[in-house]
Amino acid sequence: MITLTTDFGLRGPYVGEMKAAILRVNPNATLVDVTHSITRHSIVEGSFVMEQVVKYSPEGTVHVGVIDPGVGTERRAVIVEGDQWLVVPDNGLATLPMRHINPRRAWAIDLVRIRSFTGWRISPTFHGRDVFGPAGALLEAGIEPEQFAEEVPLEGLVRLDIEPKRKGDSWLLRVIYIDDFGNVILNLGGYGRPEAVELPDLGLRIPYLDTYGQVEPGELLALPGSHDYLEIAVNQGSAAERLGLRVGDELRVRLV
Repeated sequence: MITLTTDFGLRGPYVGEMKAAILRVNPNATLVDVTHSITRHSIVEGSFVMEQVVKYSPEGTVHVGVIDPGVGTERRAVIVEGDQWLVVPDNGLATLPMRHINPRRAWAIDLVRIRSFTGWRISPTFHGRDVFGPAGALLEAGIEPEQFAEEVPLEGLVRLDIEPKRKGDSWLLRVIYIDDFGNVILNLGGYGRPEAVELPDLGLRIPYLDTYGQVEPGELLALPGSHDYLEIAVNQGSAAERLGLRVGDELRVRLV
C-alpha cells in the first residue's frame, strides 16, 4: 500500500500525473489518497497529517509525502526505512511520522538511477511525479533502496523544531493543524487532565472536557481530541476564526 499526502490541490493534473507515474512503474500498487489539500508549503501541517496515518497503517506501508517548497534545489529527496517507509523531501516533513515507525536507516534518492527505472526526464519543478512517486512504487514492489539511493546518516535528516516549550507556569505551543471544523490542534501531548486551559494573552479560561457537545453551541472548550494532542474548539463553530489563529502561530497556554 502507498499513501499519498500532498499540497497539490485537486484542480490541476498533478495528482493524476503522480498516480499514473506510480502505476507505470508498479502496476500492482494499491494507492490511498490521504489528502492533497495540505495548506500550500505548510511542512508542519503535512508532518502532522502523515503522523496520524502512519499510526494506523500496517507494517510495510509506503508513505509518500510531497510538501516541497524547495523542489529542484539542493534539498535531498529521502527515504526513511523502518517498520514502514517514508518517501519525502528532506525538509522536516518526516519529523512527526518518524516517531512511529522505529526508523533504522535513511537513504538519499539518486536522480540518475531513479530515471533509469522510469525512463523519462525529471522535471526540476515536479519531483512528486518524477522522483517521490516512482521511488514509492519501487519500494512497494520490493525493490531494495540501495538500487536507486545512497545510504545517509539517519541523524542528519532535517527535523522541525516542534517540541513544546515550557515557560514558567505556562507552555509556549505552536498550532500544528486546523481541521475543516476550525478545531485548533497544538503540539502538546501527554499532559495529564487539567480542569481548564488558560490563554493568558487572550484573557481566556476555557473548560477542559471530553467532547464538543458538553458546552452550548458557540462556546469554547479544550479537549484531548482524537490525535492525542491538546485541541481547542468551538461547539458547532470555528475556534481558529474565533481566536484568529493559523498553522504555525505560537500560543501561550496554562493548564490549571
